[in-house]
Amino acid sequence: MPQQRITIVLNSASGRHNSTDQETTYRRAFEHHGCDVRIVRISDYESVEDAARAALSKADHTLVVAGGDGTICAFASVMLEHDRPFGIIPSGTFNYFGRSLGLPEELEAAVELIVTGAAGPVEAATINGKMFLNNASIGAYAAILQTREGIYKRWGRSRIAAYWSVVKALATFRAPLHLDVTIDDVHRSFKTPLIFIINNAFQLEQMGLDGIDCIHSGKMVVLLAPDTNRWGLFKHAAALAVGLARKQTDYTMHCGKDVNIVMRRARRPVARDGELTRMAGPFELRRTSRPLQVIMAPERTEQVR
Repeated sequence: MPQQRITIVLNSASGRHNSTDQETTYRRAFEHHGCDVRIVRISDYESVEDAARAALSKADHTLVVAGGDGTICAFASVMLEHDRPFGIIPSGTFNYFGRSLGLPEELEAAVELIVTGAAGPVEAATINGKMFLNNASIGAYAAILQTREGIYKRWGRSRIAAYWSVVKALATFRAPLHLDVTIDDVHRSFKTPLIFIINNAFQLEQMGLDGIDCIHSGKMVVLLAPDTNRWGLFKHAAALAVGLARKQTDYTMHCGKDVNIVMRRARRPVARDGELTRMAGPFELRRTSRPLQVIMAPERTEQVR
């Protein structure tokens, strides 16, 4: 059997794994399976996408990304463009994408699955042509991410720090969004602090939200928080966070394949899988024309996440 060649695109800043010997640990984990390993450090490039393109130079290598959901999303966008299958080592804070595919968060188990697994199709979506795997959002959640980065720099990355950033950001968030939203040719107007578009049934399940059947039917879930005072915003956000949100009370839900959003201010911060980008509207959300090819356990390759 020929030696398997692996290229790992590594984000050493993701999650809680910041030790200087992380690269050696990853290399040894694959070498234990007899693999030849090459490592591409994201920190050596301008962006995750640039590092992913550098990894593509080895046509005979199995490509692997190690990082959180934001890193995986950026890497996956390049893999989709070049129609290359890839493996994932989830090493972020929440790892919604990897967990939705049943990928292990423990390194040894993740490596074994990559070496022995098979590539299967996974649906992704875009907002104005930019990919997201789990969710995209405009409004209060984007403000939370802006706050979260400062908290991470001071206290490190953790789920507790992420939850604290919600409290801190919502304490100062004021301006609601005035939206004209068209979902599969049905037009509605909303005043809301938050619009949240989800493309991952597992995340809905984890948050205790409805809409899993919508994802399974090949569509996206659109959640809108009610326009309310600051205490109400805290209450609705907390209900979503702990999985006690009530439909029509803490959010309204819509389901659609094509979503178009128009608002008064053309440029807005947009959150995609936990990463923040400033984008110009109007905002068009679509499923990608073809699926990603992700290495996973053979028994899961036909399942909808």
